[in-house]
Amino acid sequence: MCGIVGIVGKSNVNQALYDALTVLQHRGQDAAGIVTSHDGRLFLRKDNGLVRDVFHQRHMQRLVGHMGIGHVRYPTAGSSTSAEAQPFYVNSPYGITLAHNGNLTNVEQLAKEIYESDLRHVNTSSDSEVLLNVFAHELAQRGKLQPTEEDVFAAVIDVHNRCVGGYAVVAMITGYGIVGFRDPHGIRPIVFGQRHTDEGVEYMIASESVSLDVLGFTLIRDLAPGEAVYITEDGKLHTRQCAVAPKLTPCIFEHVYLARPDSIIDGVSVYKARLRMGEKLADKILRERPEHDIDVVIPIPDTSRTAALELANHLGVKFREGFVKNRYIGRTFIMPGQAARKKSVRQKLNAIELEFRGKNVMLVDDSIVRGTTCKQIIQMAREAGAKNVYFCSAAPAVRYPNVYGIDMPSAHELIAHNRTTQDVADLIGADWLIYQDLPDLIEAVGGGKIKIDQFDCAVFDGKYVTGDVDEAYLNKIEQARNDSSKIKTQAVSAIIDLYNN
Repeated sequence: MCGIVGIVGKSNVNQALYDALTVLQHRGQDAAGIVTSHDGRLFLRKDNGLVRDVFHQRHMQRLVGHMGIGHVRYPTAGSSTSAEAQPFYVNSPYGITLAHNGNLTNVEQLAKEIYESDLRHVNTSSDSEVLLNVFAHELAQRGKLQPTEEDVFAAVIDVHNRCVGGYAVVAMITGYGIVGFRDPHGIRPIVFGQRHTDEGVEYMIASESVSLDVLGFTLIRDLAPGEAVYITEDGKLHTRQCAVAPKLTPCIFEHVYLARPDSIIDGVSVYKARLRMGEKLADKILRERPEHDIDVVIPIPDTSRTAALELANHLGVKFREGFVKNRYIGRTFIMPGQAARKKSVRQKLNAIELEFRGKNVMLVDDSIVRGTTCKQIIQMAREAGAKNVYFCSAAPAVRYPNVYGIDMPSAHELIAHNRTTQDVADLIGADWLIYQDLPDLIEAVGGGKIKIDQFDCAVFDGKYVTGDVDEAYLNKIEQARNDSSKIKTQAVSAIIDLYNN
């Protein structure tokens, strides 16, 4: 997952882009970048690290211009070198920069086409650079000295015809404007909004609505699947449906874990969706164990808190904060290698003993992926004196890898892959484990005022909505994603970075 933002303003947008990226920091902690445009020139700063570490005052002062895009990166395809940081840039045509959230499933085919047919060179292993070159090539095919909105939308149509996968994109055409577009399945989120200033109307495109809220922009709406929005440098907004047969099948895991609770995605409040997840879990517990002996419900900070609170309310059981989180430690599933993750959990959470001593505790988490974290947390609860430790997942069992922009581990590293619920309970050390049922999760997310008929639930049911993911493809990504390969890649990347610096 990554976070993207683009702004066409009436004054320098560097500070607004920076502020938006800090709000989207939860979507990527590996690298950050901003590029702005002024008088036909580009000004770029990107590097590995958090937003606050990448951008210093000297960098911000050089990022001049009233139009720009930004990106926070979480690596899904490619390595973690600073060369992979976005936005990416190509000179022809016009000078185009691009930032991307998602993953292309036909990237190998595209890379070959780019080299052999489009006569373009790709310098990294990132699918974002491939997507940029596809867009740039298709725009160049229009053959215009000055591109119009019709040319931009025609190029996006061709991108949809060539690219397969989940992608939300912002791209800046130097001196002309910013375009945002979304894949025909609407897998990854993207919204746009506006704010009024004394100088005129400013526009913003971003991954989540919360970034618009914080900067005082009013949400206009989500981009529809396959739709593009083009905002010219002088502030004129154009939208166009660019896909032949678009169908909204958004990633349901955005609501489970990825997005902030104060965001609205495809008209659905993430916060309310998580409340409904808690209600559904409570109903399942009461069905399976109407005479349960749960004394207290304790969330594992932070994304499970909303569901846990509603679960406790519906069960009529006390809700307590039993863990204190060190907020200066990153998300653990981002970290490579089991040893690093194990070390991180103890640094990240500490138990409040009085909430555990002698009690039957129901721990609630948003999901269970590898199982490493929850196993340690259960052990911490026992060490704090819990009588029995039950564990509740607000999501169903994660049994399959994600291929649309979330770097979940390979199938064989997923604790629930080819295992029963009892098998998983035994492995993590829980006295009782309960998963959300997939139909209940779908109803929780899609059952609000805005009805969504279908979601991408591939991590739970193995059904990939783009229709091109087969066993051979999954075997390829397994080789790329297993921990040993990732550690080797990062070791090589560190040596390269050290040499370059």
